[in-house]
Amino acid sequence: MATILYYSTNGSENPTKAALPFLSANGAVEAGYQAQIVLFGDAVVVMKDAVANSVVPVGWPPLKELLATTIRNKVPIYV
Repeated sequence: MATILYYSTNGSENPTKAALPFLSANGAVEAGYQAQIVLFGDAVVVMKDAVANSVVPVGWPPLKELLATTIRNKVPIYV
């Protein structure tokens, strides 16, 4: 089984791009792969509860929901 690493530098200034590693990792897990997420630079702020609760990407569920699924899927998140 392959492990896919998702890397992001996008934070709350671009909510749609900030959600992409979480969307992608959740999709990978649902498809039977292992996933990991690395957040770097501006992306680290999305791990704060206040920020995660306020980030709403265009066309996708709020980040707090995506993050909850990512945690439920036991995807490692490196900050």
